[in-house]
Amino acid sequence: MANLFKLKTKAGVTSLATVYTVPSSTTTVIIGLVIGNTTSSAITSTITLSSDTSDTETNADVEVITNAAIPANSSLEVMGGNKIVMQTTDYLRVYGSGAVDVALSIMEIT
Repeated sequence: MANLFKLKTKAGVTSLATVYTVPSSTTTVIIGLVIGNTTSSAITSTITLSSDTSDTETNADVEVITNAAIPANSSLEVMGGNKIVMQTTDYLRVYGSGAVDVALSIMEIT
């Protein structure tokens, strides 16, 4: 098994956008997520984790944060030392009520 640390970024997000989808034959651990407000006004952001794996448990879209306030020209660290494990085909989406930049730190296990 190989462990690869990666950074996924997306700039200027203003509508619901997919930041990352777990590739086939891969498990991913989210180790960090920062949302940056690039505007001069306070905005909100929502982070959605979508799981459609074929486990026996019920999979659903869940919001990691909902309408979290981000002051003008600042950032929000979403993970705060926590980890989220994603499986093949799971994906992470971000929404910003104004332009946000996203930095997602992950470890892919293949």
